[in-house]
Amino acid sequence: MRCPNCGSPRIIAHDELIDLSIAHVDCDAFFASVEKRDRPELASKPIIIGGGVRGVVSTCCYIARQSGVRSAMPTHQAKKLCPNAIFITPNMTKYVEASKQIRVLMEELTPLVEPLSIDEAFLDLSGTKKTHKAYPAQMLVKFANKVLAEVGVSISIGLSHNKFLAKMASDLDKPKGFAIIGKQETLSFLAPLPVSAIYGVGKVFTKTLNKDGLSTIKDLQQHDPHNLKVRYGEIGARLAQLSRGIDYRSIISSTKAKSISNETTFIKNTSDLDILSTKLLALCEQVSARLKEKNLTGDTITLKLKTADFRLRTRTKHLYLPTQLAHVMYENTYNLLSLEMDKTAFRLIGIGMSGLKTNIEEDPKDLLEPQVALKAAAERAMDKVRERYGASSLIRGKLFQKTKNNKEK
Repeated sequence: MRCPNCGSPRIIAHDELIDLSIAHVDCDAFFASVEKRDRPELASKPIIIGGGVRGVVSTCCYIARQSGVRSAMPTHQAKKLCPNAIFITPNMTKYVEASKQIRVLMEELTPLVEPLSIDEAFLDLSGTKKTHKAYPAQMLVKFANKVLAEVGVSISIGLSHNKFLAKMASDLDKPKGFAIIGKQETLSFLAPLPVSAIYGVGKVFTKTLNKDGLSTIKDLQQHDPHNLKVRYGEIGARLAQLSRGIDYRSIISSTKAKSISNETTFIKNTSDLDILSTKLLALCEQVSARLKEKNLTGDTITLKLKTADFRLRTRTKHLYLPTQLAHVMYENTYNLLSLEMDKTAFRLIGIGMSGLKTNIEEDPKDLLEPQVALKAAAERAMDKVRERYGASSLIRGKLFQKTKNNKEK
């Protein structure tokens, strides 16, 4: 139904509105929104955060996005697409402060807040009706208005019955959106979407599924879960669940979160990606070993870099599913590291894993790329050899080559 006041086609009623309590909150073009908040004269201008010596777009406002500009796009390409854009150097101190303000407002709603990054989080609002004397949907609308009034940025909200669908819903109606996916409509909502809409199904696996006649989520829904498992292993079992909107993950409050990290300082400052990535791999193996020893997994990776003039850079990535595997940590942090290669010399590199949970499964069922599953099996095999013959009995090729070169020198 349409809004009687403005005629907007956005839905203002839903049969399950009072029953849903799992929300995903995502700030709209967060960095750009904070800049426009502080500089009202830029409100109607296309602005891009990033560029400069780094050479890539960190984020951009929705006006710039209409020209095709996207995050991680090279600066020169963004300038061609949107020549009138105003480039602004990121101000992380300001963004972190705004994020903290929003976090405080979240915790006024519920203690069950699970941050994914600086500008998004899951909230579990079940059981809070008595406290607030309002249903979760009502509380979230008030929350969005409060964030806009007190922090000066807009947010989009997804509300559903689990995390997978709540996150999917928050992307449906940005900016300033409030989208709902109820239990009754879950299958019909998911059915026409491409298999790539399932978080974690990458380009390679999408091609594999397409070749096997699985192009849409409906195709997965119509397959027997056992047959999917037989064909794709545990990956297929997880696809069968997600295609039906099944997600049993709970929201873990960050108040319970701890972290495991390792870092190292170079004898000589370096801007060499090969040197930095080799040390990064070694650190990932160290953190992985500590996680495995404590039977823990983590879902948030933080890359730490300190420049020659002691300036600190931290880059964080939230994983859809927790891990304790060194190769998963390395591949994700390598991508973060490569974006920092702007000829800056670094004196320190570190990696940390947070959002820790007890490792229930030996290998996560959510490794949605077959190649990743094979790497996981190989790493587990390496762990067994090291456990029996010592940590130095097996060394990854990249680390072995570097050790060999050092000895030859």
